[in-house]
Amino acid sequence: MADSSFDIVSKFDKQEIANAVNSASKEIATRYDFKNVGASVDLAGDVIKMKANTEERCLAVLDVVQTHLVKRKVSLKHLDVPEAGPRLSGKEYHLDVPLKEGISQENAKKINKLIRDEGPKGVKSQIQGDELRVSSKSRDDLQAVQRMLREADLDVALSFTNQR
Repeated sequence: MADSSFDIVSKFDKQEIANAVNSASKEIATRYDFKNVGASVDLAGDVIKMKANTEERCLAVLDVVQTHLVKRKVSLKHLDVPEAGPRLSGKEYHLDVPLKEGISQENAKKINKLIRDEGPKGVKSQIQGDELRVSSKSRDDLQAVQRMLREADLDVALSFTNQR
């Protein structure tokens, strides 16, 4: 019998993110606490751009966007929120949050080591660019690996694709 396998990837649905940003933008336009503060949010490529007239309002816009992303089941681990926070540009505060996609080499090695150390015996994993391929003779072992990775506290959003 051939080995069963699946791929571990870190990808997001661009349409879901666009929908979340659009609904957050509508909420910001209608909410009373955002009146006359110049608050706005839009998606430019793979960057969510937010602006408001105070730093606190800019962070409140980020909170609204995060809420809408969670409602659409998009992991917040895809957001690369800058440590410095909003930056002053003229009379407005701007916050650009890039979206992260793909598994970095460092995280791939961590996941690989986790599977080797704590996963069932007979499960093999190999790094292939920005994703990992996990294979085993037993599908139950593969499901155990998926369960283990979902419970692990990793700083990257994982999804499982290409299951054979």
